[in-house]
Amino acid sequence: MPDRPGDHWDRRVANGLAFLRRRLSGDYEVDEFGFDPELTDAIFHPLLRLLYRDWFRTEVSGVEHVPVDGPALVVGNHSGTVALDALILSAALHDKHPAHRYLRLLGADLVFRMPVVSEIARKTGGTVACNPDAERLLGGGDLVGVFPEGFKGVGKLYADRYKLQRFGRGGFVSAALRTGTPIVPVAIVGGEEIYPMLADIKPLARLLKLPYFPVTPTFPWLGPLGMVPLPSKWLIEFCPPIPTAHLTDSADDPLVVFNLADQVRETIQQTLHTLLERRPDPFGP
Repeated sequence: MPDRPGDHWDRRVANGLAFLRRRLSGDYEVDEFGFDPELTDAIFHPLLRLLYRDWFRTEVSGVEHVPVDGPALVVGNHSGTVALDALILSAALHDKHPAHRYLRLLGADLVFRMPVVSEIARKTGGTVACNPDAERLLGGGDLVGVFPEGFKGVGKLYADRYKLQRFGRGGFVSAALRTGTPIVPVAIVGGEEIYPMLADIKPLARLLKLPYFPVTPTFPWLGPLGMVPLPSKWLIEFCPPIPTAHLTDSADDPLVVFNLADQVRETIQQTLHTLLERRPDPFGP
């Protein structure tokens, strides 16, 4: 029997009321890290969907390289002055993947020291970027997302856009090796243009205890309006996974860790070049 006019809205209202009832009564589940799948699906992903689909017009390719089940370490390039790329990646992967998998993001200590931001990060599946947490998640069969450039990638000047920064000491590789987890490199084009950083006011950053204080074409000149991201065109490509199961005995070998980290970095850099050729206009359709 076909739905009558208004049935759709009746269901949405009923679902919304049921959601509120569960939240108020505490009848919902979170895992040991604080991840709240229901809140993520109901609130955060719909908001991010508006950004990645309508504002950034994001195209996603290579999602077949992300395993349907079991663990994988998704390693991406970082950029954008404000790390929206991690959030966009997690929402787009969840929507485009046939199994609608969640990406458990690893974040810097600063994220988890900030009021409100820390709570949101935990609720959406994030945790501190440290090997013990990464290995626990991977050991539990999760998809884990990491951005080895850290603040060096997010806070680089626009003149250095799409030039990968150093990958630190390769801790992400050690976590993958210890758990025999495949590494899936992912290249993200579009994040560099949302808040083009023209300068970094270092004395002000030190005063505020921030890794950098950005000057962009719109911030701080336009005040809060300067936080609206520019509508750049985004391309996200997942690369073929790099197996590590045959290297589990080499997790503490610096040479193996360095070589594998360098392989991941080079894969992402070359893929960025390819994507940039496909997107000659940063703000095109």
